[in-house]
Amino acid sequence: MSDRKQGARHHPETEITAQASTPSSRLLLLGVNHTTAPVRMRERLAIPAHRLAEATRTLAGQPGIREAMILSTCNRVEILTVQDGLNGGQEAGDRASAEARFEPAGSVIRFLKEYLQVGATDIEPHLYQYQERDAIHHLFRVASSLDSMVVGEPQILGQVKQSWSVGREVGAVKSMLDPLLQRAFSVAKKVRTETQIGNTTVSVASVAAELARKIFGSLSGKTVLLVGAGKMSELAARHLIQQGATLLLVANRTESRAQAVAEALRSSTVATSVIPLFQLQEDAHRADIVITSTGAGQMFTPEQARVLMPRRKNRPIFFIDIAVPRDVAPEVNNVEGCFVYDIDDLQKVATQNQAVRNREAEAAESIVAREVARYAERISRAPVTDAIKELLLGAEKMRQQELARIAQQLSRNPLTAEQMAAVERLTESLTSKLLHSQIAALRESAEEREIEDAHSLGDAHPR
Repeated sequence: MSDRKQGARHHPETEITAQASTPSSRLLLLGVNHTTAPVRMRERLAIPAHRLAEATRTLAGQPGIREAMILSTCNRVEILTVQDGLNGGQEAGDRASAEARFEPAGSVIRFLKEYLQVGATDIEPHLYQYQERDAIHHLFRVASSLDSMVVGEPQILGQVKQSWSVGREVGAVKSMLDPLLQRAFSVAKKVRTETQIGNTTVSVASVAAELARKIFGSLSGKTVLLVGAGKMSELAARHLIQQGATLLLVANRTESRAQAVAEALRSSTVATSVIPLFQLQEDAHRADIVITSTGAGQMFTPEQARVLMPRRKNRPIFFIDIAVPRDVAPEVNNVEGCFVYDIDDLQKVATQNQAVRNREAEAAESIVAREVARYAERISRAPVTDAIKELLLGAEKMRQQELARIAQQLSRNPLTAEQMAAVERLTESLTSKLLHSQIAALRESAEEREIEDAHSLGDAHPR
């Protein structure tokens, strides 16, 4: 758990330098995910989509919170805030409560307690907390699907965008979080385009659908037959439907279960039908893809496959056998036009694809680290740039006021245009020289913070 405060040296030259090196607000991310909290805790903290706007508005109204966003998915609940004058938890050692131990996250924990009615001591063991650069790094990793249960899955980016949109609608995402979130989306796009992290499937069900697509070229208009209506086969059918399959046949020992699956998968673009299990051999020729999961023994033998193929007019058929014991005899694969993959075949492909994703994830992590450094440099320069602008504007205002005062005093004997130009040059030169040391000190302060950040980058990655 990271709770590092970014260091900044104060320079004795000017008071404004010291003020510029002390941030008036800080970035804080607090959350739980699939690695830190069991599903029962994530359920208690989850905020449904229809309550997200209300919850975000309530969070943004907590004392000291200037901006806020809530990300709530089945695998994580994270709260990103910009807060005024966080103290870094200096009093945490003096008090035993979770609020104290997680200072400066007290306002967020109070929100969780009051809004979700969850005790602080129940939450505390599962929480992680990141500030400043660590929070940026974690956010970029989440948006890029490097912190997901299945690395590279695309859904998380859409979920982050939805939370960002809700935060903007209720006025909780403003001048600090808005550019940060937009940069996170840019980083996620960069990861997708510059690596192959999302180009391979890593679940058995998705691998089955991908293999079917490769066999047929396109699944548009294809028919799928489920033999056995288990969760895995249903998930595989969903993937096939997403790839374009339009007709689903379901055969199961318990017909009511078959009806339930058929109804669950029926839609305006997908027709479904239940066939009695005893008619399986008679109707199997209608299917382009057969998913079996009964474990009842070999329901398809080479002899049955040879009878089946002429009825299909020798069009190929793909058997996805995820049953143990296997429902489809391995020898069926030797019949012309039959393609058979069992659970071990699918798992082998999934494992190979996962290895590819892991290699690509390393490249993606490098992209994220580089983008974090760039964004951190940008925001670290902003206070100094603003301070220099304020200093210059203030000095120019004072110079103009003095010139106006002198002009008023000399109104009876005004200076000539040539003399006035000389005074302008003189005052501009004096102002520049007087401000030089203060501006140099401000820039030196920024450079030293950058050096300190660079030294700390090696251990700035979240655990």
